[in-house]
Amino acid sequence: MTGPETGPAVRTDFLAGQLLIAMPGMQDPRFHKTVVYLCAHSDDGAMGLIVNKPAETLALKDLFERLSIPATGEIATERVRFGGPVETGRGFVLHSADYHSENATLKVDDETSMTATLDILHAMAEDQGPERAMVALGYSGWAPGQLEAEIQRNGWLYCAPDEELLFDADNETKWTRAMAKIGVDPALLSTGGRA
Repeated sequence: MTGPETGPAVRTDFLAGQLLIAMPGMQDPRFHKTVVYLCAHSDDGAMGLIVNKPAETLALKDLFERLSIPATGEIATERVRFGGPVETGRGFVLHSADYHSENATLKVDDETSMTATLDILHAMAEDQGPERAMVALGYSGWAPGQLEAEIQRNGWLYCAPDEELLFDADNETKWTRAMAKIGVDPALLSTGGRA
């Protein structure tokens, strides 16, 4: 409703900062049993990063070597994740809000941000980066109204994130843990066919 007293209607039901959980019957195999953190969601569409799918065999040390960034220690053994099917050659770092790069960091909420520039990788290699981080190649994107339509067709559930679901290395159980967080037993969900 619009009017001189009320102004334009403002949507408050966007899902930025939420986790999308793929339903068992998800038709797109790239999103089978995925958990996606939504970094942005507006009338213009949505953008997020899959948080539970490792990139084929790419460790962070391999990525750092390709970029000529010296890295040692624990960070070098972490796996890079497959963030989604869009721009798979581009890197994104989902991280705790304790790191900020001027004009490069997108603050999603009070706890979580995303940065897509090399400065964060250099900072991480020098132990100057965020306390928690996940490096992903590619992202997941939706055109205006597309995500809403997929949710209405029962393609996705959603819930609030927590640090473990976003950042821990146990990718195998994240989908089940996300389902459990909202009280859903995946074995009881209909997939429209065989599970």
